[in-house]
Amino acid sequence: MVPILVHVSVWGRNFIMRKRTRAGSGAVIVGLLAALLTGTAHAEPSPGAPGLGDPIYKWAGNGGYTVDHYDIDLIYHPDTDGLTGQATIRAVTTQDLSQFNLDFALGVTSVQVGGEQATFATHPDNPAELVVTPKRPVAAHQPMDVVVKYAGTPSQVRLDTVQVWYHTATGGIVTGQPRNCRAWYPCNDHPSDKATYTVSATVPNGNVVVSNGILAGRANPVPGWTKWRWRADEPMVSYLAFIALGKFEFETGATAQGLPYYNAFDPALGQSLAAAKAAIRRTPEVTDFFASKFGPYPFGSTGGVATNVWPAAIEHQTRPVYGNQFWDDADPTSVVAHEVAHQWFGDSVAMRDWSNMWLNEGFATYSEWLWAEHQGRATAADLADAFYAKYSEKDPFWNLRLWPGTRLFDPPVYERGAMTLHALRTEVGDAVFFRTLQSYHAKYRDGHATTEQFVQHAEQVAGRKLDTLFKTWLVDPVKPPVGPNGKAVTAAAANLPGIHEATAPHSH
Repeated sequence: MVPILVHVSVWGRNFIMRKRTRAGSGAVIVGLLAALLTGTAHAEPSPGAPGLGDPIYKWAGNGGYTVDHYDIDLIYHPDTDGLTGQATIRAVTTQDLSQFNLDFALGVTSVQVGGEQATFATHPDNPAELVVTPKRPVAAHQPMDVVVKYAGTPSQVRLDTVQVWYHTATGGIVTGQPRNCRAWYPCNDHPSDKATYTVSATVPNGNVVVSNGILAGRANPVPGWTKWRWRADEPMVSYLAFIALGKFEFETGATAQGLPYYNAFDPALGQSLAAAKAAIRRTPEVTDFFASKFGPYPFGSTGGVATNVWPAAIEHQTRPVYGNQFWDDADPTSVVAHEVAHQWFGDSVAMRDWSNMWLNEGFATYSEWLWAEHQGRATAADLADAFYAKYSEKDPFWNLRLWPGTRLFDPPVYERGAMTLHALRTEVGDAVFFRTLQSYHAKYRDGHATTEQFVQHAEQVAGRKLDTLFKTWLVDPVKPPVGPNGKAVTAAAANLPGIHEATAPHSH
């Protein structure tokens, strides 16, 4: 008999089958189709990926699930830096899941998935990666509650040789970017996975606990100990979650607009303490100014924390942390402006992955220039020219392309990123520029964005293509032929008074 070739397409999968011209051959084809359909609809459970494919950090985040909420409950001993914790993670699976990872570096004592004990182990290639195997697989698109109990000394943790938890004279503080959660709670550590948070910590009486969001309560569960409970209701990226514990000077109140604020100051700052207080207490004023430029403040509280154990600053959501290097600057509020601006750009609108870092730091640096202009120190236009003139054509500063980015904290990410925004402002005019920033934040608030999305949005608001401008300022590894004000700039522009303070690093 001569066989006939039959082409069958099932959900985009093509198959060639031989059909014999005999009775019953149709039943064979039907049976094969049924098997194919069944196999496609019910895939075997498989492990989630040990990373989300980030262009810069391959281990960042984990596949197979997303997190909706973290409930973190800690007991902390300030004298020894001993931390005991329980994290309840409310997640949703994205595949039929047989195994998944959490980003975590402390010692784990037990893990439950869906109320059942699970097995767990440290990944053989990454000591900050916890591999969890549930007792039974979890179906795709289903809620998955994970409870992790753990204990350890977080100040002993090193993430890529970097310390992120610091044991102070009176307690501890966690801060840093791009990774810090792994030192104190298990997480899905990638900018693309936002969640809400509840953070509780029990400490000896007389100690303060500061975290993100609003202070939801204080209680005395046992004599001599106080439990502080903080709640962050707006979605937050894992590295923006924060906690400080110790004998801080703690103050709380409400801004003129009725927004709760929480400030904490480390007395160990000594002679710098007064300047730190004066600058951080201006956070409501800075916030109001940026609200007039970027749109309404996106969160339900504000404030800041000053510490003596860290030489940088970081935009922890609703509670920026400021180290000890800024308070003798000519205008210490410049760093406050940088971190407050991040509340819109970096926190509320997070980058989709680490290759879009200029969307965080370029925006915050340009916001410093806007604040400097508001303070009467220098115009944003003059600062843009000064930074452009600061680097000659042969300076390697211009070799680093920002899109897609490959570095996080190099000066071009901050300064060339800010120049890019001023070049956009020059091109489209003030009205369109600020309308672009406001509508960009409104569109992606509580979510994520990429450089491509920002460029498309800017073009939509401007009503024309801007690809040449963004290629010139973000991509081309050469110094643009004209400055960000659209004209030639002389080397003398770099001598602008106050530029030293404006270029102070905000490394994380």
